[in-house]
Amino acid sequence: MTAAVLSPVVDTATDVVLSVRDLKVSARSDHGLVPLVEGLSFDLHRGETLAIAGESGSGKSITSLACMGLLPAPAVRVTGGSIRFGDEELTTLPEKKMQAMRGARIAMIFQEPMTALNPVMSIGRQLVEAIRAHEPLSISRARARALEAVKAVRLSQPEKRLEQYPHELSGGMRQRVMIAMAIALRPAVLIADEPTTALDVTVQREVLDLLRDLQKDLGTAVILITHDMGVVAEMADRVIVMRKGKMVEAASTVDLFDAPQEEYTRDLLAAVPRIGTGASRPEPEMRELLVRYDDVSVNFPIRQGLLGRVAARVHAVEHVSLEIFRGETLSLVGESGCGKSTMAKALVGLVPHSGRIEINGKALGDLNNAGRKAIPRDLQIVFQDPMAALDARMTVGELIREPLVIHGIGTPAEQKARVHELLERVELSRTVYNRYPHQFSGGQRQRICIARALALKPKLIICDESVAALDVSIQAKVLDLLRDLQKESGVTYLFISHDMAVVENISDRVAVMYLGQIVEMGTRAQLFGNPQHTYTRRLLAAVPVPDPRRERQPSARLSGEIPSPVWKVGEGPNRVGLVDIGGGHLVAR
Repeated sequence: MTAAVLSPVVDTATDVVLSVRDLKVSARSDHGLVPLVEGLSFDLHRGETLAIAGESGSGKSITSLACMGLLPAPAVRVTGGSIRFGDEELTTLPEKKMQAMRGARIAMIFQEPMTALNPVMSIGRQLVEAIRAHEPLSISRARARALEAVKAVRLSQPEKRLEQYPHELSGGMRQRVMIAMAIALRPAVLIADEPTTALDVTVQREVLDLLRDLQKDLGTAVILITHDMGVVAEMADRVIVMRKGKMVEAASTVDLFDAPQEEYTRDLLAAVPRIGTGASRPEPEMRELLVRYDDVSVNFPIRQGLLGRVAARVHAVEHVSLEIFRGETLSLVGESGCGKSTMAKALVGLVPHSGRIEINGKALGDLNNAGRKAIPRDLQIVFQDPMAALDARMTVGELIREPLVIHGIGTPAEQKARVHELLERVELSRTVYNRYPHQFSGGQRQRICIARALALKPKLIICDESVAALDVSIQAKVLDLLRDLQKESGVTYLFISHDMAVVENISDRVAVMYLGQIVEMGTRAQLFGNPQHTYTRRLLAAVPVPDPRRERQPSARLSGEIPSPVWKVGEGPNRVGLVDIGGGHLVAR
């Protein structure tokens, strides 16, 4: 069954399904109302994709929440303008009528599906509940509708997925469930708020292909909110660029990319990383080895029964060997669950491993307690979510100073001076010393995390998806900062990412992982210029290109059952790799 089984339903009398005029949204503060969106106007037409782009805080998501009637009132509310859906004025629509409208006529796909789905309800029950809230169907008919929607989003084993819970699905699968929930009632308008930001490039391509197919079959109008200009180029018919709550520029996608009129738009497009633009660096004749993985494996037991016997094991990393040299940037790429982050955790001693990991010629397994405690002096991690990595109860000064206090480095006055030095180094003012993490933007919080990682002058910094959630302009500044720090101090980076354009721009060497194994490794020029492995070519083919005139190549889709990393006790692995069978298809065997 394909997406075509869901017939289009649009109950508007004209081509315009959603009309926004002079919209104003404000937040309450101690000093009165603070404008979040000012004077925004646009029309959304049946079957088109309108992208709203801009930096964090530009008003993109606030606009979408206003259209859905989900603003956190009374703190944030619409203070002027109009939002019309057909004959209905949504800004004054009673909540009971808005509840009937929401989901059935206007649906939304949220950025983080794990927080949007109920963790204690099965996927099927959540879909059935959403359908029956809007249509008087029996449980059996609602479940049939739910199954139809799950099949439409091309989830494997759809009957099984309805019985599973959110934590049992991958990020890409959960995002597909969110899309299934959104389309189950055939909405006229679908708002997708950063629907692919946290997804790997191959899963992102599949989700974008899915949205495109569903839009074609249902005639749904889509508002796409994103900071990924490659996604905008591939998906959007028209683009609105927002900054500080105001519309800076609006144009067709082709016109915007060909001839942006405003300086801010030009700066935004210039900040987009593009494959093929990375500056190459010559390899030094002599390289000093910093880290060595030698036949490293990591697996996690799955226990069952009353006695908790080990019935199976998740083989997250399998017999991996690689070297990291001082002063280089080695990038580790691959899909979710391939073992990238597990490799990093093994390096810092957070997960047990077999095989040998050496740092400066010393094996982790041979270190005594004092040696293990000293590891953070040489190794630091910058995580993807800076807000989750920072203690909300501590000030910025306390957070950056903490590693110095733990390791007894310097007097209090010297520690404070070091913090001031680090703040300036990451382009933050000394005056933020006594402020708290929630008072900063995402990009500023990531700079705080980098400053904290630098406090101990480590030899190696692990960047685990550290720029994935940042807007392109902020991302460019953070990447420039990482390069500058490397030039000045010779720090080494293990850069974990799913963004191949970013990887091409920052890496010296790249290692590609698939199902816990390194399938290809080489210099940046080798891997991007002449990829040898089928999976590497699939990764590169899936990268969105920020050029709306470029003809999009068909993505290589997997057929066959993807080998599982779970091995039952007493059984061997069931994975050999990916086989190219031509026609843009890959078979997992």
